[in-house]
Amino acid sequence: MESAPQKLELITRYFEDISPQQMEQFRLLAELYTVWNAQINVISRKDMDQFYLHHVLHALSIAAIVDFEKNMQVIDIGCGGGFPGVPLAILFPQTQFHLVDSIAKKLKVVDAVCAGAGIHNITTEHNRAENIQNRKFDFAVSRAVAPLKDLLQWSMPLIKKTNPSSSTIANGLICLKGGDLAQEIFESGARPKMMSVFQIFPEPYFQEKFILHVKK
Repeated sequence: MESAPQKLELITRYFEDISPQQMEQFRLLAELYTVWNAQINVISRKDMDQFYLHHVLHALSIAAIVDFEKNMQVIDIGCGGGFPGVPLAILFPQTQFHLVDSIAKKLKVVDAVCAGAGIHNITTEHNRAENIQNRKFDFAVSRAVAPLKDLLQWSMPLIKKTNPSSSTIANGLICLKGGDLAQEIFESGARPKMMSVFQIFPEPYFQEKFILHVKK
């Protein structure tokens, strides 16, 4: 696993305004996920060896395209063990994140990590996104959960039509994906704005990883 100085340096290299409390929360993530991953496998061993690069920094790339504001509501669809929602909740402590997954044991890990790291702006729900009723969000986020066509079908009914005029981008879906996305985008019928994660964080691991934004 990455050494403590290395993991913290990965965060501070790209985020200069992290508070001591946030840095402590980021530091605690590796310890907590190591403990819980041994009981409920949510991250592969290979990825745990590069936890801060493959999971934390990757999740934080979303902050390059949107500055989530105070009291915004963000849903993480198919959050798995808590990505990208958990790192984003640390970075944006005034934003409310709702992490949803169809597998209850994964949410058990998320709840335990939040309790251990003192993350208070996350709620979890054992459900499928398409079954959520009577709730609206400013944004949906997701990482490599399903084809874009499906993500749009699940997320768009949950997203508000308008957002604060000061928001950096329009309400919509923001998802992290990798590889050749041409066919997937074509099949979705959408015209997402796409950004290379490698352009944000020039680490070799991100060379074929992208952020897609589809507005409501």
